[in-house]
Amino acid sequence: MTISARVRECMEGSSWIRRMFEEGCELKARCGPENVFDFSLGNPCLPPPPEFQQALEAVVAERCPGKHAYMPNAGLIETRTAVADYLTKEHGVAFGPEQILMTCGAGGALNVILKALLEPGDEVIYLIPFFPEYRFYIENHGGTGVPVRSQKDFSPDLSALEEKIGKRTKALLLNSPNNPTGKVYDDPSLAKLGELLREKERQYGREIYLISDEPYAKLVYDGIRVPSIFAAHPHAILATSHSKDLSLPGERIGYAAINPAAPHAKELAGAMIFSQRVLGFVNAPALMQRVVAHLQGVTVDVGWYQRRRDLLCQGLSEMGYSLVKPEGAFYLFPRSPIDDLEFVQELQRYNILTVPGRGFGAPGHFRIAYCVDECAIEGALPGFAAALQKYRS
Repeated sequence: MTISARVRECMEGSSWIRRMFEEGCELKARCGPENVFDFSLGNPCLPPPPEFQQALEAVVAERCPGKHAYMPNAGLIETRTAVADYLTKEHGVAFGPEQILMTCGAGGALNVILKALLEPGDEVIYLIPFFPEYRFYIENHGGTGVPVRSQKDFSPDLSALEEKIGKRTKALLLNSPNNPTGKVYDDPSLAKLGELLREKERQYGREIYLISDEPYAKLVYDGIRVPSIFAAHPHAILATSHSKDLSLPGERIGYAAINPAAPHAKELAGAMIFSQRVLGFVNAPALMQRVVAHLQGVTVDVGWYQRRRDLLCQGLSEMGYSLVKPEGAFYLFPRSPIDDLEFVQELQRYNILTVPGRGFGAPGHFRIAYCVDECAIEGALPGFAAALQKYRS
């Protein structure tokens, strides 16, 4: 066999997001891109804020030795210091640059964290619905993914989590605001999760890490804020990126932050730096590190996304779709009136591209990525109505 049997198996069950995106490319080629309403991929069409262009031009114009040279694998000290200062203000925890690792996006951060933490057979719990790459990230490093159901409003189900945490559990991986639901896990939920993890740590005599994947943390609505995971649990690690808050997904720039209160923070930081090197990332892109050092606390216009959320939620609710209004990110995860794959295929008849919920471990739903122009939402609403009416009648 030419390729690894394991990789072949993973490819066959790989991301529905990319699969629908590729089908969308074919549909656009046939019908013209202006006639297709593509909600398949979470690719921001909102440009970066003006501060980004200003910082980029200033950094490019700078003449300094070693601007594009190798650096410490953890990243530039000035960038890590800027991130540490920002996190100190945001979380009320005294971060230093030694707790920060600049990474190739949040995906790079998660792989570095998991490489540093996991022994073969260790389990990592994550909530349903989930970002589909989590399973592959965990398996990359010898771990086993354990998906656990959420409640109907997509909040954590503590009884289900308690049942699944066992002697092989090494981490609980959260994603808030969540992809695909837009759910933000609130303070009481995080506090209870922290209590549960500490109880299980005492029971099994081992650390259980709380890893929070937060690339959408600044994209929240209606006065909601994303609570600090560092207040919830000492063994906490944050993974994030500037892909969404600065609209820079193609630049692959993010970071991981270790709770300074973690008993083994220094050893963990060393393991993550080593993992960054041996996984082949080496270090995060030098130019982008220099740019984002000036942009901590800057974000895109969140109101731009909120207007699209409100337009879409109002339209679909009035039609009769069952949905939970997103609190953050730019995804909506309605219930499907029939089998989710069949319904997604029905929507394609109206040139509407969405992703079936089974791709996120939650059949019976479908995901709409509303990081699109308003005209795409307005143009798609009649098709959403027609598809639902077919099955309601």
